[in-house]
Amino acid sequence: MPSSLARVATDAAPRYAKQLASHFGRKIPVEEMPDGGHRLTFQNTDVVLEPRPEHLLIRVTAPDASTLATVRDVVGSHLERFGRRNELIVLWDEPTAQENPAQD
Repeated sequence: MPSSLARVATDAAPRYAKQLASHFGRKIPVEEMPDGGHRLTFQNTDVVLEPRPEHLLIRVTAPDASTLATVRDVVGSHLERFGRRNELIVLWDEPTAQENPAQD
């Protein structure tokens, strides 16, 4: 399964993770994780939001490259819109293929 990471520089990572989870939680399942992060489930695609002290780590794992690209675009554009005042920029790494992705 292809996956991709983005590290979004911000000192407000927990706030943005919660805002994204709340926004998407109106339409899709959202799970709050013990570490303060959130898991969003878009059909067969997982998005894990992990707040860190200096950035928000976003990990997307999808069944195929097309779905991965779509979900990255949706999550990234929402976060950039929410963080417009702070000039947030979401830059994704190159997708990688995982045969047995780690489950959180």
